[in-house]
Amino acid sequence: MEKSKKIHISVVTPVYGCENCLELLYQRLEATLETITAHFEIIMVNDASPDNAWKMIQHLASQDQRVKGINLSRNFGQHYAITAGLDYAKGEWVVVMDCDLQDQPEEIVKLYNKTQEGFDVVFGRRYARQDNYFKQLGSKLFYKVYGYFTETSVDNTVANFSIIAKKVVKEFRKLSEHSRSYPLFINWLGFNYACVDIEHAKRGEGKSAYTFRKLMHLAIDSIVSQSNKPLRLSIKFGFLMSFISVLYAIWLTIRYFIYSVPVEGWTSVMVSIYFLSGLLFCNMGFLGLYIGKIFDETKTRPLYIVQETTFKGK
Repeated sequence: MEKSKKIHISVVTPVYGCENCLELLYQRLEATLETITAHFEIIMVNDASPDNAWKMIQHLASQDQRVKGINLSRNFGQHYAITAGLDYAKGEWVVVMDCDLQDQPEEIVKLYNKTQEGFDVVFGRRYARQDNYFKQLGSKLFYKVYGYFTETSVDNTVANFSIIAKKVVKEFRKLSEHSRSYPLFINWLGFNYACVDIEHAKRGEGKSAYTFRKLMHLAIDSIVSQSNKPLRLSIKFGFLMSFISVLYAIWLTIRYFIYSVPVEGWTSVMVSIYFLSGLLFCNMGFLGLYIGKIFDETKTRPLYIVQETTFKGK
């Protein structure tokens, strides 16, 4: 490929349950990207969407060679689909966005213009989110808890919609752990980072695949994979309980020998045993989570499996 023909911008979008949005997404992306460069590609990663999304992607790819489809063998999850897209992206700049048109293609211009000020990473900040109350509340709680355990500051108005430089993509590809979160990984990489306010649209079709249960799983997965603070907290709490029990034992001894107050019977003993047993099981649970993560990583399984693509090569 000649130098003048090198891809300037790649757009990566994971696809799940949005078949009817894809053609409009393509049209809006094409119109927007052509105002920036004629050399772009649109990479749609089908994450085993239950509808006919893959057929639509194949249709779009047959109409425009700049559309590239990747079909995963099963549903691996949004962040794995993003990883697959980034592995195939060839652009000097790579945009990551959702396919449901809540991330509006026209806002890419804002993100791109900000990179021209010297930033390697630019995220879109959704100053007026169009999600329902419970999803926004869950997002706030997730980032509050995550920020506490990882000792970082994360803005809950920032999601996946972003543009990153080729060198950032190169470093992202080196992160091979199975517990994945695209925005958290990019934040960890530490390149020149900026945010711009963008307009967030209502969902074009369907509903979010992130149920409360999945959000909880993502939260636990992200915290355990990014921080060992839960273990450190359990150690501190253990020392605190030991210290309190020593003080309590001293107090009981003083009461018994000085004030002749008999020690309480089996009820307080049983309560203490159950309480401490619960703490021990909780601590064992924390250890189990971390050991489980180690076990998953030692399998060295691929992050995703591509069943087929609409193009040749990588």
